[in-house]
Amino acid sequence: MSELRIDGVSRWYGNVVAVNNITMTIGPGVTGLLGPNGAGKSTLIHLMSGFLAPSTGSVTLDGAKIWHNPEVYRKIGLVPEREALYDAMSGWKFIEANAALHGLPEPREAARRALETVEMTEAASRPVGTYSKGMKQRIKMASALVHDPSVLLLDEPFNGMDPRQRLQLMDLIRKIGAEGRTVLFSSHILEEVEQVASHIEVVVSGRHAASGDFRKIRRLMTDRRIAMRSGPATTVRSRPR
Repeated sequence: MSELRIDGVSRWYGNVVAVNNITMTIGPGVTGLLGPNGAGKSTLIHLMSGFLAPSTGSVTLDGAKIWHNPEVYRKIGLVPEREALYDAMSGWKFIEANAALHGLPEPREAARRALETVEMTEAASRPVGTYSKGMKQRIKMASALVHDPSVLLLDEPFNGMDPRQRLQLMDLIRKIGAEGRTVLFSSHILEEVEQVASHIEVVVSGRHAASGDFRKIRRLMTDRRIAMRSGPATTVRSRPR
């Protein structure tokens, strides 16, 4: 079981502050990262996956700093929001190549297991460029799972999926979380998050606004009680309507 820790983290680009003094802990099970578009969710996920260095603060996995730490990267699987695929490659070759890059002893077998997990075996021989948006999302999921990571980071994983695909992926995420792995996925839709996550972290305008289960978060949103300020997530009394 692994634990991600974000401690006093900020990230800025010139004069633009994308993440502002956030502290949170992501443990085993499924956690939803909820916030509107532009709230800083993708930046947080990139910080947790080692693609970005924090401007201030620290991001650690089981006590080890993530930035520039290849040994930690081996424990993390990432599904980015943007498509990072090669259209001319078959789904099978793409996943097998990722398995080989991770140094797995049997990349072909690892690719087969990952493709079966996301139910993409039948389409695996086709070029990725012929896939629908939902199929590309599943191939990205297979790529993130191929090395059997203890931490899974998913940035808007349900984008472009039809209802059946969405339900299948939700079931898979719940199953992975039930195995004791640490799963964090981002979304801007509360109803989407509450179907999957046992715990929710809310980010608004780059700040940590609230933390709790979906019932608490829904109540806060309904009553307009989410405080939007820097520092730890805080709940305040309802503002007048």
